[in-house]
Amino acid sequence: MRLVSSLLVALALSGCAQKLPPLTGPVSPPSTPSGMASEPLPLDFTVKRYPGGEPYAISSDRGDVVLLDVWATWCEPCRDALPMYQDLAKHYADRGLKVYALNVDEDARAIPSFLDEVKVELPILVDTNAAVADAVLRVRSMPTTILVDRKGRVRYVHEGFAEEFLTRYQAEIEELLAEPR
Repeated sequence: MRLVSSLLVALALSGCAQKLPPLTGPVSPPSTPSGMASEPLPLDFTVKRYPGGEPYAISSDRGDVVLLDVWATWCEPCRDALPMYQDLAKHYADRGLKVYALNVDEDARAIPSFLDEVKVELPILVDTNAAVADAVLRVRSMPTTILVDRKGRVRYVHEGFAEEFLTRYQAEIEELLAEPR
């Protein structure tokens, strides 16, 4: 875990994390032994809410579409992404979109000043030691945005952020919101 965190910090400081081509698009379900695609399993993890430390289980949002943005205070593209995700949350809230910012910093004390600077009021989740980001979500760069359908399945994963990605995100959100509950 510390190796992954150290690598991400080194990439961010060198600017490499921002230059990686984003992985955008749908997630392919794993193949079964017969070669037929199987339906992906729903996400199942619990992290803590910030502030306060109350538990949050992603399964509690089944029936809604979830945009999960994995970010860190040292990530420059995260400063641009989070306010835009806040706008998406406001725009689509009445249709069933929930947006969460999953922080992977080793020290949560940096979160308040970051949020004050970027003027974000999204629900913040804390992934201590990036355990969920590493083992469950398999995050490779910051930020990583994950769209989860109403059944709790990961449908889209996007690495990196640029403002021009928003049109694609909106189309994917619209698609997921159109699916039955």
